[in-house]
Amino acid sequence: MAEKKVSRWYFGGIASCGAACCTHPLDLVKVHLQTQQEVRMRMMGMMMHVVQREGVLALYSGLSASLCRQMSYSLTRFAIYETVRDMAGGGGHGPMPFYQKVLLAAFGGLTGGFIGTPADMVNVRMQNDVKLPPELRRNYAHALDGMFRVLREEGLRKLFSGATMASSRGALVTVGQLSCYDQAKQLVLGTGVMYDNILTHFLASFIAGGCATFLCQPLDVMKTRLMNSKGEYVGVMHCLTDTAKLGPMAFYKGLVPAGIRLVPHTVLTFIFLEQLRKYFGIAVIA
Repeated sequence: MAEKKVSRWYFGGIASCGAACCTHPLDLVKVHLQTQQEVRMRMMGMMMHVVQREGVLALYSGLSASLCRQMSYSLTRFAIYETVRDMAGGGGHGPMPFYQKVLLAAFGGLTGGFIGTPADMVNVRMQNDVKLPPELRRNYAHALDGMFRVLREEGLRKLFSGATMASSRGALVTVGQLSCYDQAKQLVLGTGVMYDNILTHFLASFIAGGCATFLCQPLDVMKTRLMNSKGEYVGVMHCLTDTAKLGPMAFYKGLVPAGIRLVPHTVLTFIFLEQLRKYFGIAVIA
């Protein structure tokens, strides 16, 4: 019997944190583009604008909230997906069918999206702070300070503002990333041309990142607007209709930086995850 290694339940959160440290500036630029009322700047223009106004370190505004989000949102969805998938595939039953992986990924993403909403909202606010006038900035010291202040000043309901969008987006991203990664990896290995190495993981995760970007961008735009609002939106439908007034492409505002951020983030996450699994995973008999 061959021996293989499976991930520990918390590896997904650690791997996502590592990827977030590399891609955070792109995430910040994406938030700035999505919160523009009118399209005034593109990706590079917005990045240079932030650097010129606040300095290079401003590109890492909200990093603590981003890491907190990964350790709640990503840890939960990876833990649910990989634990159930490995349990279902054990005992010689073979890999799960793709449709079951999609359903499992959607459930994991919904759960993780809801749990990660408070950190996600604070992350959006901290990233958007650098482009506001000094008198309008929230000036959260770090992620926990932001969450406690929102809870104290705006209430528990505001802390979970945008939870519907975050959960829906989490489901779509997780379907695009986890289930598509597994399927792409299985197809690549099935050709017999490539082996289970970093190049295989890179190719499979690149495909998964593209799928996730395409699926979730409209919801990502609405989620960002809801979380950054100061009461101008009554609910999800109000945000939807207000965004629609800007034209159909408003739902894909920031698509290029979203793709440039999400695809490398997906690639790095799975490369880190596979290395964690390889060197620190749990050995099982296949």
